[in-house]
Amino acid sequence: MKRLLLPLLVSCAFAGRVRAAEPEPRVLTLDEALRLARINHPQLHASRAQTEVSQARVAEARAPLLPQVNGTASYARTTGSYSTTTSSGTPVAGISSSNAYSAGLNASELIYDFGQATGRWNAAKATLRSQEENERNQTVQVAFNLRSAYYTAAAARELLKVAEETLGNQEAHLRQIQGFVEAGTRPEIDLAQARTDRANAKVQLINQQVAYDTGKALLNQSMGVERGTDYDVVDPLAEEVPGEDGGTDGLLPIALKARPDLLSLVRQIDAQELTTGSIKGSYAPSLSASAGLSESGPALDRLNWGLRGLLSLNWPIFGGGITDAQMREARAYTAVLRAQYDLQHQQVRADVEQARLGVRAAKAAIEATHEAAVNARVRLGLAEGRYQAGVGSIIELGDSQVALTAAAGQEVQAVFNLATARARLLQALGQP
Repeated sequence: MKRLLLPLLVSCAFAGRVRAAEPEPRVLTLDEALRLARINHPQLHASRAQTEVSQARVAEARAPLLPQVNGTASYARTTGSYSTTTSSGTPVAGISSSNAYSAGLNASELIYDFGQATGRWNAAKATLRSQEENERNQTVQVAFNLRSAYYTAAAARELLKVAEETLGNQEAHLRQIQGFVEAGTRPEIDLAQARTDRANAKVQLINQQVAYDTGKALLNQSMGVERGTDYDVVDPLAEEVPGEDGGTDGLLPIALKARPDLLSLVRQIDAQELTTGSIKGSYAPSLSASAGLSESGPALDRLNWGLRGLLSLNWPIFGGGITDAQMREARAYTAVLRAQYDLQHQQVRADVEQARLGVRAAKAAIEATHEAAVNARVRLGLAEGRYQAGVGSIIELGDSQVALTAAAGQEVQAVFNLATARARLLQALGQP
């Protein structure tokens, strides 16, 4: 007997040491997940790059307002035939070649064009501000998606605990019922039912483990990272949003001042109005000045210099009606943007209203589901006592366990529904 027990004890001790030496899964907090998303998410990378594009376009639109300096250099060799006569009247023909060298430096400056160039520059700056709001809007969207994915994974983790508890209860029931059946106080069918319930609990545990791993995989995608799921999430504290218990009229001004999608449309309207003003300037002339310094001659050691100055007034008298068409297009597009702004203004109010009501409903559901879970635990305890006393049935016991599992799951889901509802309210208010 000792020979059998000694290896068993040694193996158990070794297994315990191995388990103790295994590192615990790293815990990923919500704040850390948000930080990783802001660093790694491809949508934010694309949005930042688009902002850089808009910054470059501002510089492009400003360039015509600055002096333009160009340098030129050229060399030409001309070869051709000629014919002439000598003093004695004898005709002479031949081929001759000549060289020509020239170099110059030209500078020009736009003096005044009735706001065409400055309008385009200011429109580009307004477009940049609009893109900056779009970038902030992407940050808000990524933050909401990240919070939703994190809460989903955390809920799956809590539901996994519920499944583990259910399996533990079913195994305890199985041991008790097996003893009753062996003692002859319960029929064999109760044992079969208990084994079936335990098997179903195992299946539920496996499915919930898969749901937890899947939730972490989706969380990785929301963070914009490629990694495994060998980590755990924690129960996040969904802090109360200021004003969530108030009315929509109290929250709406906050949203209207902060929603980046709405502010982006405001900047787009500004840019379009400035663009319209720059097109209007095309009806008037533009005044510019230029100066040039050059040297030219048949050889590099025989160059002659020259200085040139020019003041020009350019007035497009008739261009086939293109300026009129451009004005109509610009005004129509401004009307489109204003309509989009009105529509988005209404959408903001609807988003705030829906999010606020979602928070209120989730709060109410938490109280109801908690009460249901408490009562379900009491019911299971009573059913277990009745079964042990011989006055309850296996069906009553199984139904009580199913009711507890469902109530516990609903309680967990209600908690994370509130967290998600608060995340949606933050999104509706334009908060990252």
